[in-house]
Amino acid sequence: AFSHPPYFLLIGIPGLEEEQFWIAFPFCIMYGVALLGNITLLLIIKAEPSLHEPMFLFLAMLAFTDLVLSTSTLPKMLSIFWLGFGEIGFPSCLTQMFFIHTFSTVESGVLSAMALDRFVAICCPLRHSTILSGPVVVALVSLVLVRGVLLVSPTCFLVHQRRFCQHHIIAHSYCEHMAVVKLACGDTRANVTYGLFVALLVTGTDLVLISVSYTMILRVVARLPSREAQLKAFSTCTSHVCVILAFYTPALFTVLAHRFGQGIPPPVHIVVANLYLLVPPTLNPIVYGVRTKKLWDRVVRLFQRK
Repeated sequence: AFSHPPYFLLIGIPGLEEEQFWIAFPFCIMYGVALLGNITLLLIIKAEPSLHEPMFLFLAMLAFTDLVLSTSTLPKMLSIFWLGFGEIGFPSCLTQMFFIHTFSTVESGVLSAMALDRFVAICCPLRHSTILSGPVVVALVSLVLVRGVLLVSPTCFLVHQRRFCQHHIIAHSYCEHMAVVKLACGDTRANVTYGLFVALLVTGTDLVLISVSYTMILRVVARLPSREAQLKAFSTCTSHVCVILAFYTPALFTVLAHRFGQGIPPPVHIVVANLYLLVPPTLNPIVYGVRTKKLWDRVVRLFQRK
């Protein structure tokens, strides 16, 4: 029989327990912006038939993923920071872990699908709609979702198999896989190895796909005759590059800090881990909304009607 604690205690940001109350305010504002921005994006893309093309369908998927990611952590986090309510039941903790890691994987997959879309749009513009037809886009999105679920489910299953005999205090503000594994007794090498394998497999394959797409894009753009055409091609990619950097920089930091970052102060590590789930959902709708003329025109039209 497995001895699971009835609940864990999330302490928020270790070392900054006094300051958490104030740290929660910017987090709360960012969450508000993320909710408003991503819901608006989804509604605009749904309402506007001219936006039913691959780039915007992937963007809608990204917005949905961001909503799930931020909502699976932020409300609980704010209750820890403001109300000191850190208890989380074992099943709830596993559920939160599943959603966070599955949808981080999905976000990574959607970003590589978007890189593929930019590649096709710039390198084979005339065949864009035939290569990335509706069914192909649906298949890609489904593949990304299924990959997330299949890769992350074993991590939750492995944690469920563990016995927890030590204290039940998680030095984190959400149920992050490695933070929970550290509380298990016995040999946790299987959990650690599988967790690292998934993290490296996902970021590795997706970053390779993104790099290859952009290398090909650069080669095609460099051959364009006019400077204006080159700039136009680049401008369609800049928002995507911003979003990639906002997502992968803290993601890689978090993964590597858990395994190899013994010298990193816990508050720094946990704050970055929180920003990793908050910055992309907050930035994505702003970056895409402002940088994408079609979306921006639609937003302006909406406000002019009122």
